[in-house]
Amino acid sequence: MELQYGTDGDNCMPVLPKKFPRDAHSHAHPADSYTEAVMPANETLDNTARQADPNTAHSAPDSERPDSERYDPAAIESAWQQRWSADPALYASDPATSGKPKYYVLEMLPYPSGQLHMGHVRNYSIGDALARFKWMQGCNVLHPMGWDAFGLPAENAALKNNTPPRQWTLQNIAAMKRQMQRLGFAYDWSREVTTCLPDYYRWNQWFFLRMHERGLVYRKQSRVNWCRECATVLANEQVVNGCCWRHEETLVEQRNLEQWFLRITAYAQELLDGLDSLDGWPEKVRTMQRNWIGRSEGTEIDFALDSPGTALDRAPIRVFTTRVDTIFGATSVQLSPEHPLVARLAEANPSLAQRVQILIDQQKKAREAGELGAIEKHGVPTGFFARNPFSGECVPVWIGNYILADYGTGAIMSVPGHDERDFEFASKYGLEIRRVIAPDQTPDQAPDQPEESGQGTDAALPFVSESGRLVASGAYTGLACAEAQKRLQQAAAAGNFGQATITWRLKDWGVSRQRYWGTPIPMIHCDQHGIVPVPDEQLPVLLPDQIEITQQGGSPLSRVPDFLHTACPRCGGPARRETDTMDTFVDSSWYFYRYTDAANSAAPFDPAIARYWFPIDQYIGGVEHAILHLIYSRFWTRVMRDLGLIANTEPAERLFTQGMVIKDGAKMSKSRGNVVSPDEMVARYGADSTRMYALFAAPPDRDLDWQEDGVAGISRFLARVHRLVTRMAPIANAAEAPEAAASPSASPAASTAAQALLRKLHQTIAKITLDFAGRWHFNTSIAAVMELVNALTAAESDLLSGAVPPAAVRSLSRSLVLLLAPFAPYLAAELWQRLGETTPLLRAPWPVSDPELAREDEIEIPVQINGKLRSLIRVPAESTRESIESAALADPKIQEWLAGKSPLRVISVPGKLVNLVVRP
Repeated sequence: MELQYGTDGDNCMPVLPKKFPRDAHSHAHPADSYTEAVMPANETLDNTARQADPNTAHSAPDSERPDSERYDPAAIESAWQQRWSADPALYASDPATSGKPKYYVLEMLPYPSGQLHMGHVRNYSIGDALARFKWMQGCNVLHPMGWDAFGLPAENAALKNNTPPRQWTLQNIAAMKRQMQRLGFAYDWSREVTTCLPDYYRWNQWFFLRMHERGLVYRKQSRVNWCRECATVLANEQVVNGCCWRHEETLVEQRNLEQWFLRITAYAQELLDGLDSLDGWPEKVRTMQRNWIGRSEGTEIDFALDSPGTALDRAPIRVFTTRVDTIFGATSVQLSPEHPLVARLAEANPSLAQRVQILIDQQKKAREAGELGAIEKHGVPTGFFARNPFSGECVPVWIGNYILADYGTGAIMSVPGHDERDFEFASKYGLEIRRVIAPDQTPDQAPDQPEESGQGTDAALPFVSESGRLVASGAYTGLACAEAQKRLQQAAAAGNFGQATITWRLKDWGVSRQRYWGTPIPMIHCDQHGIVPVPDEQLPVLLPDQIEITQQGGSPLSRVPDFLHTACPRCGGPARRETDTMDTFVDSSWYFYRYTDAANSAAPFDPAIARYWFPIDQYIGGVEHAILHLIYSRFWTRVMRDLGLIANTEPAERLFTQGMVIKDGAKMSKSRGNVVSPDEMVARYGADSTRMYALFAAPPDRDLDWQEDGVAGISRFLARVHRLVTRMAPIANAAEAPEAAASPSASPAASTAAQALLRKLHQTIAKITLDFAGRWHFNTSIAAVMELVNALTAAESDLLSGAVPPAAVRSLSRSLVLLLAPFAPYLAAELWQRLGETTPLLRAPWPVSDPELAREDEIEIPVQINGKLRSLIRVPAESTRESIESAALADPKIQEWLAGKSPLRVISVPGKLVNLVVRP
């Protein structure tokens, strides 16, 4: 799928905070208060780092330092990239029998447009950091990458550059793959999937045939969405605000075409129910899917046309309503302009036919503009009447432009007293408005008139609440709305003029596309046998290599005789291939299963392998795919389950939707000319700085406002880390095993210095580990690493002079590199080697925080007077409630505020705060 990034968002200037959030052991600043602690945006990261490090405030520039201390990201990253590329097994997963806990982390695959942008980099940096962390935690990690390679841009490029779509696409894949490798993303390229190659799309065709066998594929004439720029059909989900999802300013037209559909509605209820189990998905995504699936419970009722002496007499008009309890308030029947009965009603009335066409045009215009919900309501009377099966009353039949043919039955009973849209329509055309639902009344609120009249209540119309009772509704008068609905449904079913039913907003998935660069639909048209499936042994149906693409006159495949003409698999006679290709969302609906067994030529994948890896443990991508890709993939997963290929029902256990990358107040896009190439950033500052900035500049679920100064600041920070660890390395390499660092045995001063640094280290380990466990506050994780580096830099003379025991130096330097590894893998690998380590950093164990070493000797307690902060006190971490309260009362600032008054009450939360209640 093509990832899209960018909406307006907060200005998140990446700066090193003056005071980073403390970890869970400190009570003055919660771990989530980072955004409250950041410095003013006009101070740069580098300046702040120097202010926080007085020992190096006037140190020599990097160019004047010894070569071993000079940070050269280009040289470091080039050397390590060559080494990593020479080891194809470096990022490979272990066999299922390894005994390690499996972890499948996946970012949504990109469309190979030719160049990565910073939106891609942010997405992939999040997943890569998580994958590296899980490797270091000892998990069996699957972290693959591939290409959503079919799609319209390749055809556009063919027109513009006279380059065949396949050639253009594969060139772009090669370029983007080089970018990914240069950025150091830890992908297992042996599992690479390219959806435009026959070894992948043959299985699209295989699945299509299996669905056809199960009645999940059908073909029909249908009104479809048509984008004139794409020159093809769009699914409902691909129409955004009336425009094409790719061409945001191109209004979508309506056309009638023969189309292939996948019966996704067969799984509508299951797709809806399944959302309740997706606790690891963002609630906003689940809400968007619930709304799109759009389950409506209601009733279908037949109103018989009352037209004595005509062929239409007693013809049923089946209406759908979610409020059958209001049926005695129906004062008209409304038909969609495209309802099948309308054409019959207009046969002998040319004037009516002309007026209906005006309504059709109005509805079409509103639909194309994405304004159906706000359409100005117009209607025409037909001159006919229909009989209400409950009251026996004949009501006029109207045609309304706000009634949709594809919702319910395309006909409604209009109840203006209890529906806002019907009220607006009836008020405009002078139709009767009556009350048949009254609010529930308490015994002392008896109506002034009998309930049978429908009068005697002050509730304004339209009254749309279902918390009421029926009035003026015959035998059903006095019933509560819910009870009345049940009884009316039962009566309709018993009388054979209606039934309870469920309708869905979700429609079957139209997958036909009138273009070349997509999966050929494996069907054959035979004059004798009709539509015949292509036999499995003839798969894949290959796309022809040489083809003229004009985006005019239907599918390009219809103009390729060698492709079009074939033999019928049943009779051997002349036949024609289907020339439509599949929607590219078919490709992305199951690609993550293919990753598990990408080289399989006999099946889409081995079910046993897929069952080991699925569901995906963590899926990462943009929220713009909440409706399209994520609903389709959930549907496809259920189909594969029913085929016996997999055991899971949902594709991913957890989903994370990252924020967008914006620049100059708008999303990065070529049309706006504000795209930032990661190649430029890597060339100037290095891959580590580029990807680390993408994680640091804003919380990953928030929009990131791009600032190149922030990348430069990260580069300077990494240079400090490089210099610091390089200086510490000789001492660390000569030290004992790091376990000895837990109990420094030097002088008391040395012990105190070491314990303070080790405390900071273990607090940092605890915080970052917690962030990776689910909060994903990578911006504060990196801030915590920066704070640790500040502490180490401030104590550099102690570290290098022996005042801090060598074992502690070893522990501090090793752990710092391990904590840096998920965010800056190149520099971490280089420093790991300088520390004398030979084990691949990716397989080195993640450091574990020791609660005793992390525990603060003192804690900071806020003291309030009548709820307002008046002072901060520091007390021993193990202080009792009484001693904390005494310290608060003895604090000079508090004494000044009290001015001799005695508190009426002292409220204290141990380790959190003290509040003194004082009489004003």
